[in-house]
Amino acid sequence: MKIIDAKVIVTCPGRNFVTLKITTDQGLYGIGDATLNGRELAVASYLQDHLIPCLIGRDASQIEDIWQFFYRGAYWRRGPVGMTAIAAIDVALWDIKAKAAGMPLYQLLGGRSRDGVMVYGHANGRDIAETVAEVGKYIELGYKAIRAQTGIPGLASTYGVSKDKMYYEPADNDLPSENLWSTSKYLNSVPKLFETLRDTYGYEHHLLHDTHHRLTPIEAAQLGKSLEPYKLFWLEDAVPAELQEGFRLFRHHTTTPIAVGEVFASIHDCQQLISEQLIDYIRTTIVHAGGITHLRRIAHLAELYHVRTGFHGATDLSPVTMGAALHFDTWVPNFGIQEYMRHTDETDEVFPHDYHFDNGYLKVGDTPGHGVDIDEAKAAKYPYKRAYLPVNRLEDGTMFNW
Repeated sequence: MKIIDAKVIVTCPGRNFVTLKITTDQGLYGIGDATLNGRELAVASYLQDHLIPCLIGRDASQIEDIWQFFYRGAYWRRGPVGMTAIAAIDVALWDIKAKAAGMPLYQLLGGRSRDGVMVYGHANGRDIAETVAEVGKYIELGYKAIRAQTGIPGLASTYGVSKDKMYYEPADNDLPSENLWSTSKYLNSVPKLFETLRDTYGYEHHLLHDTHHRLTPIEAAQLGKSLEPYKLFWLEDAVPAELQEGFRLFRHHTTTPIAVGEVFASIHDCQQLISEQLIDYIRTTIVHAGGITHLRRIAHLAELYHVRTGFHGATDLSPVTMGAALHFDTWVPNFGIQEYMRHTDETDEVFPHDYHFDNGYLKVGDTPGHGVDIDEAKAAKYPYKRAYLPVNRLEDGTMFNW
């Protein structure tokens, strides 16, 4: 089954997505996501100019060998651009293999471990009262788990809080906008949010919170300890992910579960965190960590150390990644939870899919492959628009450097 064509499709149905479509001589094709928020065209170029020329003519069924060729064949390894490009190829090849077998992808991975994938939604508000009300809306929709973020008193804007409550898009401008940050104000406000949430809704639902890498290890420890009475499902990205050993101080001072990993590109970025049991949930994504082939290795390592999966699933990942992730989630034995931010209607039209939400769970269909396609005609209606994530400064103007 030879690869005869591979092309990159860039589209912007509300936000930018990069998609790889691989076609074989048997008429089968597979779809992979290659979106890297704020650096989309870098991945598109890497695929078009460097990987696709080496892909044509290869046997599409040799997924492992192709993965190793592109990973080990590059002197410069493991960066987010390269690993995202490899992931797009890998997911497209798994899509083809499952289609050739006439099976949904989860069957090739080993079959179902669960009937549905528990997901969490994003509730956010300008203040505590608005966030509490938004959490209530997600509970009414049937969610069992909700991430809660609130605006910080004294700060004009807060990353993770948006005007659009359902289709949050963090890339907000043609050039990077600059927000102000205050750690002391943040640490004072977050415990009040979760105290109010538990007083309002009790302890039946799972609550999560994302710090977006804003704290030092001792500050993260203080926050984790202050949140212990409110039994969070996890505290996410409390400290910068580059310094794995920094989690040791954080871990030793709190029993609040710790999650991290959405910015990781390989198993080497989380090996110490997992093997020293410094985290409870690993959040690496299929699209940024080398695809299904590499993510299986991360999940198997995590299983040895009682670490569960909790994959990133924001709207800067296309439905292709969500579909592939849900098949992975359906199979993986050490599953924890899946992030789920709903895409816009325009995005869903460009990327038709067979997964669906059902009372707090996402469920995959039985379409052969990963169940997500791309409508190229509709994709062509939405040209690329440059957009960046915001940048943070401290209140005195210092560039935030954690």
